[in-house]
Parts: sequence; structure tokens; C-alpha cells
Amino acid sequence: MSTGFDDLISANAGYADAFTTTGLEGAAAAGIGVVTCMDSRIDPLAMLGLSLGDAKVVRNPGAQVTPDALEAMVLGVHLLGIRRILVVAHTRCAMTTRSEDEVRELISGSAGQDAAWQPFHVVADQQVRLAQDVAKLRSHPLIGERAEIGGFVYDVDSGRLSHHC
Repeated sequence: MSTGFDDLISANAGYADAFTTTGLEGAAAAGIGVVTCMDSRIDPLAMLGLSLGDAKVVRNPGAQVTPDALEAMVLGVHLLGIRRILVVAHTRCAMTTRSEDEVRELISGSAGQDAAWQPFHVVADQQVRLAQDVAKLRSHPLIGERAEIGGFVYDVDSGRLSHHC
């Protein structure tokens, strides 16, 4: 049966044929946790010089420390070897260019139905949000000083990462 995923299944067959990283443990081998954006211009492992198995990576719109991301980092610190956490925002992020109302209006138009009920958590000020998210991790009673935490911005046009907080 043919599906809209056939190209990806075919590509996976080639990937699996050349697969050599069997036996990796579930822990983050390099002790790294990353919260970053879902933006397709970001390759989290490559930008940090890491390899498969080195880090736990959580991605969401705007690189925000959401409840799910926070849960993942708590689990990572206590059960999966995370000793350093990077919150990595990026330049030209779509989550920073429109208001919540503008995004809802665009989605409503695209969906053909009212999306006013759906939160999108746009980022009004990226630097402020990054500092808040880093502070949230640093002050969390289950993370706190158990991991070194930093806030960074990745430049999607140069590939450079800069430390912000």
C-alpha cells in the first residue's frame, strides 16, 4: 500500500542499512541537555559538536522552558546524566515576530475555523524570555545547582552560538 510517507520509509531503509550506533545507552553520554526551537535551520547536536547519544534535546516553538521541557530536564538531571543545560533561542525566530492575536488570526485563516481558543505562546521579548527560562531552571528545586545552566542565541545565518545569560 502506497502512502504519503513512502519516500521517508525508503530513506530510512538506507539509513538502517548503514546504521552503526547500536548499543548506545539511554543516558546523555556528554551530560548535556538542550532546550531549543523546532526551527528546521537548527541541528542541535552538530551546532554543539556533539554526536548521537551525547545529549537530551527538547524542541518546541520559541525554545521555551514549557512544563514539558521542564519535566524532561528534571528527568534528565536525575535519571539520564545531564550536568549542563543549554536553553538555545535563535535569530529570526517566527515566534518573536507576531503577537498572539496575529498568530491566531493567521491560523484561523489557514484552518478555515476560529483558533482563538488555541494558545501559541509567542515570545514578545526574546532576551527577557531567555533570562526567565534560565532563571526558572536555576531556581527549580529539583534542578537548581545540580546542573550548570546557560542561555544562548544561535545565529541561523552564521551558525554561531553566543552566551547571553
